[in-house]
Amino acid sequence: MNSQPDIIISELDYSRIENLLQATSGIPANVKMALLTELERADLVAPEQMPANVVTMNSQVKFSVVSTGVTFTLKLVYPKDMDSSGNTISILAPVGSAMLGLKEGEEINWPDGQGGMLQVRIETIEYQPERAGEFHR
Repeated sequence: MNSQPDIIISELDYSRIENLLQATSGIPANVKMALLTELERADLVAPEQMPANVVTMNSQVKFSVVSTGVTFTLKLVYPKDMDSSGNTISILAPVGSAMLGLKEGEEINWPDGQGGMLQVRIETIEYQPERAGEFHR
């Protein structure tokens, strides 16, 4: 398995994440660096050209942590959109950063923020804004 699969990010998500990283203080250096590295290696596309099987911001994603077999369904959001429902995950969380830009069925190894690694697998994308025609959410 390739631990660094190709990723696709919309130009809108890229711009918003870049602005978030520049404007937000207190982001741990390792989290910021990992996310910046992902942004640098991403293929950028217009939101209207986003493939329907790619995780984008505000996507509802069913994913698993391979080492534990535990499956989650969460919405990938910006920190300001986190809520107490337990159904959201921030782009600044290790798993949130890991799944951005991945396609259904892909896996990636990602730092867990505690010195270890997580292997995350995208099972299905239950909702993607671009697929629903919501290009400027």
